[in-house]
Amino acid sequence: MANATDGAISHECASFTAKHYNHNLSITMNQKPTLEEFLEKIESVKEKAGVDLSTAEDLSIAVMNLVSLEEHFFFTGVKTKKDEYFDTAQEIRELRKQFLAQLMPEHEGETWCISKHLLSTTMRLIEVGNKLQSEGKKEKAKETFDGAYKAYSIFWALKLKLVSGGKIKEAIKGGSDLEAIVAKMADCCNE
Repeated sequence: MANATDGAISHECASFTAKHYNHNLSITMNQKPTLEEFLEKIESVKEKAGVDLSTAEDLSIAVMNLVSLEEHFFFTGVKTKKDEYFDTAQEIRELRKQFLAQLMPEHEGETWCISKHLLSTTMRLIEVGNKLQSEGKKEKAKETFDGAYKAYSIFWALKLKLVSGGKIKEAIKGGSDLEAIVAKMADCCNE
């Protein structure tokens, strides 16, 4: 589980990455840097900040599971007509809010909810992909896993302020760039 220091370090890296990226954009007179240039900048930021993003990644997976638990307690409460499941869902929701706040300490407008739904979508698509895989539908499973990773990449782009909530449509179109960024960040994470 992440502690306050981990959240502060992840936030510091995100802020530094966003500032470095925005500063470089203004230097190039609003020309978009190539993916390779941008990945080099991320590498440079990580080296300077000495940040391990694997803790934040683990926390994001935990939040996904908490969202899923909220849903399961809700459906179990409805199906069994036992109110204690709704009470437990509320407790799980409070935990999810606490940990999502560590992931998204600075948010604006709807980015809090967007982040929650991107993580929830990622988890559900992974589950659907796993079911398709177990049914031998490997190509369909791969498409579903690709969709899950795209949603997860957009979450990270929002968290690191590489894209604003209003520009998600553009981010989705450029999903492969976002996916490469997330992969590059993960490559450098040491446990």
